Amino acid sequence: MITIKDVEHVAKLARLDLTQEEKEMFTHQLGDVLAHVEKMNEVDTTNVEPMNHPIDFYNVVREDKKIYENTREELMKNAPDIEGDFFKVPKIN
Repeated sequence: MITIKDVEHVAKLARLDLTQEEKEMFTHQLGDVLAHVEKMNEVDTTNVEPMNHPIDFYNVVREDKKIYENTREELMKNAPDIEGDFFKVPKIN
């Protein structure tokens, strides 16, 4: 059973400033939610296997393939300045 003290505690944690009417309303609403959850606990689930998703779902993806579109030489042509096999960049102070 949810009490006004419970609602006040949750409101304090959430940093909410509630009026007395809101506290009473939320006490009633949260009590209804918990009553509904209690009804769900009465359902017999002994032969029901746990599941991640209600629909059988399989991720269909293509196989990864290595594709070499550019050679090192082609990439190095784009560099403004190179030193050996590396891009040469200005020194950062």
